Amino acid sequence: MPTAEKHVTNPMRRFHVLFVTIILAAFACIRQLTAQNAGTTAPGGAPDFPTVLYGTAYYSEYMPYERLDQDTALMKAAGLNVVRMGESTWSLWEPEDGQFDYAWMDRVVDAMGKAGIQVILGTPTYSIPAWMAHEHPEILAQRLNPSMYGGPPLQSTYGMRQNMDTDSPAYRFYAERLIRHIVAHYKDNPTVIGWQIDNETSSYDAGNPDIFIGFQHYLEKKFGTPEALSKAWFLNYWGENLHTWEDLPARDGAQSTGYKLEWTRWSQMRVTDFLRWQADLVRECASPRQFVTTDFGGMMRHDVNENAIASFLDIAADNIYHGTQDHFDGSIQSIQGDFARSLKHTNFLVTETNAQTIGWSSESQFPPYDGQLREDVYTHLSNGANMVEYWHWASIAANQETYWKGVLSHDLEPNRAYAEVSRTAHELEKIGPHLVGLQIHNQVAILWSRDSANAIDFMPYGGPVPEWSWTHQPEGYDSLVQQMHRSLYDLNVGTDFVFPDTEDFSAYKLLIVPALYISNDALLQRISDYVKNGGHVLMTFKSGFANENSAVRWVRAPGPLREAAGFSYQEFSNLEHPLALKGDPYHVGDENKVQYWAEFLMPEHAHAVAYYDHPFLGRWPAITENEYGAGRLLYEGTYLSDALQTAVLKSELEKAGLAGPDQQLPAHAHVTHGINRSGKRVHYFFNYSSESVKFPYSYAAGTSLLDDKPIANAQQLTLAPWDLCIVEEKAQPNLPKQNGTVH
Repeated sequence: MPTAEKHVTNPMRRFHVLFVTIILAAFACIRQLTAQNAGTTAPGGAPDFPTVLYGTAYYSEYMPYERLDQDTALMKAAGLNVVRMGESTWSLWEPEDGQFDYAWMDRVVDAMGKAGIQVILGTPTYSIPAWMAHEHPEILAQRLNPSMYGGPPLQSTYGMRQNMDTDSPAYRFYAERLIRHIVAHYKDNPTVIGWQIDNETSSYDAGNPDIFIGFQHYLEKKFGTPEALSKAWFLNYWGENLHTWEDLPARDGAQSTGYKLEWTRWSQMRVTDFLRWQADLVRECASPRQFVTTDFGGMMRHDVNENAIASFLDIAADNIYHGTQDHFDGSIQSIQGDFARSLKHTNFLVTETNAQTIGWSSESQFPPYDGQLREDVYTHLSNGANMVEYWHWASIAANQETYWKGVLSHDLEPNRAYAEVSRTAHELEKIGPHLVGLQIHNQVAILWSRDSANAIDFMPYGGPVPEWSWTHQPEGYDSLVQQMHRSLYDLNVGTDFVFPDTEDFSAYKLLIVPALYISNDALLQRISDYVKNGGHVLMTFKSGFANENSAVRWVRAPGPLREAAGFSYQEFSNLEHPLALKGDPYHVGDENKVQYWAEFLMPEHAHAVAYYDHPFLGRWPAITENEYGAGRLLYEGTYLSDALQTAVLKSELEKAGLAGPDQQLPAHAHVTHGINRSGKRVHYFFNYSSESVKFPYSYAAGTSLLDDKPIANAQQLTLAPWDLCIVEEKAQPNLPKQNGTVH
């Protein structure tokens, strides 16, 4: 019977669903009102992998013909030991409302088990089946209208994935029923080692009526009265004060920066609540031996609070895609891996990464050079990954991701990529136990603020955007953070991320604070205390400017940071063109440039390090330095060029006593450090170039794990193009542990 007809002729089932959704709706607001303060689900503990997991996502259901036995044989011959499956096909798990089918997946899991390949299963909740959209069209997301002046939300149509309101009671009913069935079915299957909840979850920019009502109730709890909210958001502007909660305007037309910022927080809370809800369900039904994770679709999303979500995961996971060919340099893997590792201060999983080419069209087909697939795996491991999986095993013959290729191409035959994957897998069979569970201890951290990222999006500084021009410069918070991390990466400095709720920064010798535009007074005080107690801070423009409600502080900038920074300012300017600094103070030649933004800093106790080379702006310093208590704060009142930023950071590292031989490596050589489970120091050396590089090995004697050859201190290392060397030191318990940063 056709699905639509079945829905019409099943009134009792429909009544049951509607009754349950009403009950769920009654609890929805209570659940979301308490989400921000709720205790998180206790994780079962980070999984203890005996070796590195190396594999791929696998979709037998996507194959144009039956070839399960052939695929498992190829995977086993290659040496792969894990696959991720099941997250993308709700319509196969539940082809009709309430009718569940496991046979199609049972045979795949069974085949993997016989081949000695472990399985991670995904809850298939990110792409709803057609029958559900037909029966409950209200499940589809009503996406916010991006129009400047607002307008009605745009109703999603069925066809794309991630097109639903995850708060919808009807959606939650169906998702819970499905999750309980699937997890219980595989609870005792020894091949299934873990669960991935959902897939690359975000808010999907949904603004459905139930979401807006939930937001209103959240504001009622947070602010207490409409008058208190109006005061916090300065709604006297344009006479938009609220006197009843029912007068709250929809998000689409809101001009208030406080409203916009609070909506982003609400969006994050919705994602956190949804994934916590799934984690609770899975743990209730799963075996204690099965871990729970979710695959973040790239870290530092503006509507996803990875910090909160990680607290109820056993282990964090990330999907990390990056450039290839001449753009393959390890930097994207590093920033994503550093952020993932910092969420729980432990190892993480790479659930997706490049196999061959990627893209939703054929416009970005750049297959990796020989050696890059192999080097990529070790790059992830050097950042603290315990697993690396490709998306995906075999290229899809049709539809949106036709050109997002897998290990196998569309012909489904072994190829150049398969050969390199096989080589890497067989290496890991031997040395994986030496690399899994790498501990990384860094002395430099970047303070990342999601609130600042969102608030700067609402009031961008990138310029010039003069009154007479329609041009727009997209440079913003994200680009600044990426620039800072890239400079540290180029200097071979290991980096962690810390967050606005981090209580203590004292574990780090150098704290980088990019454009902390949004902050409460308590965070600014913690930063000031960190400096006063001997810490070194490098801070940039716009820090301390607005409070937690995105209202500019009504004291002279930089507000509570004034004493620690040693200056104040009252004016600022966009820069229509890049400017030089007087005298090239950091010796970067043609790159001695600043751009986009300039604050007119007035030193009070601070020392002026560099001035603008400009007839008007030249009276104000661009960079200042202040000694405060036992520490120092360097402040950049402008956006530096990449080379200038690297030079400034190098100088600060030297002043903080963090410079060493790593900063003397050739341009395309990179090094990372850690301590393995045997307590031995491990050094990864990479050559991200098409030319051989040579340099002296600067650490204690050890063994090259990839070829089992001895390595002596001061020995010359030669790395072939797109190659690497991993040195495990001999046990030396009397020496201090490697700090994983600089030496």
